[in-house]
Amino acid sequence: MPYTVPVIEDIAQPALAARLQHLLDNKTKPLGSLGQIERLAQRIGLVLGSEAPELVSPQLVVFAGDHGLAARGVSAYPSDVTWQMVENFLAGGAAVSVLARQNGIGLTVVDCGVRHDFAPRPGLVIAKVAPGTADALEEPAMGAAQCEQALANGAALVKDLPGNALLLGEMGIGNTSAASLLMSRLAGMSIVDCTGAGTGLDADAVQRKIGILRQVLARHADTAELLEVLAAFGGFEIATMVGAVLQAALERRVIVVDGFIASSAVLVASKLQPAVLQRCVFAHRSGERGHALMLAHLKAEPLLDLGLRLGEGSGAALAWPLLMSATAILREMASFESAGVSRQDEVAEPEPAPVVAP
Repeated sequence: MPYTVPVIEDIAQPALAARLQHLLDNKTKPLGSLGQIERLAQRIGLVLGSEAPELVSPQLVVFAGDHGLAARGVSAYPSDVTWQMVENFLAGGAAVSVLARQNGIGLTVVDCGVRHDFAPRPGLVIAKVAPGTADALEEPAMGAAQCEQALANGAALVKDLPGNALLLGEMGIGNTSAASLLMSRLAGMSIVDCTGAGTGLDADAVQRKIGILRQVLARHADTAELLEVLAAFGGFEIATMVGAVLQAALERRVIVVDGFIASSAVLVASKLQPAVLQRCVFAHRSGERGHALMLAHLKAEPLLDLGLRLGEGSGAALAWPLLMSATAILREMASFESAGVSRQDEVAEPEPAPVVAP
């Protein structure tokens, strides 16, 4: 399936940014006192091109796929957990299922390349490129055509979704390894700094994981072009997510980025089209070792820092009420003028006390 990377336009709008800042500065509060919520409100206003932005029909998509590298023991869990967790999402029993229900967020699970055949049902999209990627230590995880198909699948998925906000989630045993490899190569960082415990490896297992990932990087040392790097290190779910991020950015949807794996997809998308980052809200700083460094590389300001390392989109769903609050502040909070409240600079200085002669 042919795929062309869309051109993502810069949405910097100085005039709108100034108007949004003026609105925020004139709310009935000390200047800047809502801190990061004010910066969040301005970002959403710029993405949606409105001084009174409204988030409608938010959609959380869990991208699922299996990894050939998982057979090397880079995860504490077997690959079967991927399809079992997909069933759990669809049954409504996973953490992200609960959080999506609680917050009125639409939930879609996408089979991007799970090593299992699912029965069709509501809430499931079958976009399987293949039943799991190849072992990246032996060959590229994906062929070039497979990578393009995954990207195209992600774009097509977003085109069919309602609303103006996309929340990113994922599931795939072994996908922290793919994310670490992408981060190391694209951000130019040591694989040691990019690699953590994933689903719960002990210290010795983490060292073995790092050793395997070093070998994978060496195996693909001559791979330089961005989509070739994505194909080499894989993740059908990551590549599909990259396509979805690019399409959501093209459509000027607010993109709510979950943890380490979702951030790795945004890293790839932003290397292809830097203006993608203007549309992104980073939900949290996860407990996965490389995530803080990746966020710093992306110059991202996460909303939460709760030690989360579950994935699934759970952090994005937890952060969602903050986005709703930020837009409500812009639309509904009174200004000093409308509320009849004096500004700090309008409060008269007290008269000096009269000097009494001794």
